[in-house]
Amino acid sequence: MTGKRESKKAAFMISAVAEQYQLHPQTLRLYEREGLLKPSRSEGNTRLYTQEDLERLEVILKLTRDLGVNLAGVEIILNMRERMSEMQRQIEAFVSSLNAEMSQRVRPSASSQPSNSLIPVIQVRPRPKKAG
Repeated sequence: MTGKRESKKAAFMISAVAEQYQLHPQTLRLYEREGLLKPSRSEGNTRLYTQEDLERLEVILKLTRDLGVNLAGVEIILNMRERMSEMQRQIEAFVSSLNAEMSQRVRPSASSQPSNSLIPVIQVRPRPKKAG
């Protein structure tokens, strides 16, 4: 299988997907034209749907069949889901880098602290007394 996706994942032809989800193949082609699905293609230009494509199709069908969302609404919802996922990844990366930086700042240097110290020890020097 060669095409846009260079993977060795299982892929399903349009007729099998249409039958499995009780859709007309034209409906799947419409979803592709609208940019909602992006199946890969074989060398013979046959549409090949991966498991990820089928999961996305299930979301589309849930929105359209069960919730009555039109295709414009489905596009907006799918785009928002992707943006939210990307923002979640960015937040996780930020928190990870923040935790790494905080652990570096909190970690006492070996020369200034005894290695068995649980908390930083601050040495306080007494002030010199004023004459008079």
